[in-house]
Amino acid sequence: MTISAIDLASMLCSRLCHDMLSPVGAMANGLELLAEERDSEMRVRIVELLEQSAKTSADKLKFFRLAFGAAGGFGDAVPVDEARSVIEALAGARITLEWNVASPTLPKPAVKVLLNLALFGIEALVRGGTLELGAELRDGSSEIVVRATGPKIAFDETVGKALDGSLPESELSSRTAPAALIHQLAAGLGGGLQYALSPEALVMGAVLPAN
Repeated sequence: MTISAIDLASMLCSRLCHDMLSPVGAMANGLELLAEERDSEMRVRIVELLEQSAKTSADKLKFFRLAFGAAGGFGDAVPVDEARSVIEALAGARITLEWNVASPTLPKPAVKVLLNLALFGIEALVRGGTLELGAELRDGSSEIVVRATGPKIAFDETVGKALDGSLPESELSSRTAPAALIHQLAAGLGGGLQYALSPEALVMGAVLPAN
């Protein structure tokens, strides 16, 4: 799978806009209602909804900034606590997060892969469940495993094809762009990604050799 940088960037921007549309739209609607509402109890409720939408928007922006962008500074490593906080915010209360990362920092490519695999796991748990995340460094190489388990696993096979590099360029979309991003990132380091899907679980892994 060979994808131009412009096409990939365009699809990632589309994905970001798609995911931000709902909470930002909710804030716009809430402000309109607030301007018209005169009942004090309803105004309090609307303000609460506005606060929730604002937090959701901020959480998503922080996640995508680190997962897609150049966040994390200009160094080679990113604190794992930063990655954990944005994953926890995105997962919300319906998903139990099990964090198995002992190292205080990970290389920036490893953090991007971990975040995007976590995103696929969260999206697969449509009825909630458990998301297990593990990462370790071995001789400078990063090994990452993400496992999603729950009562229903919904995983788009085109995302899996983008992960393993078998997705035709013509099928690139805003949904598959994050997987294509980390596939190219892993391939550029001489590593690879893989996944296994069953009715009970989605397991994804990555090996990223040291530069």
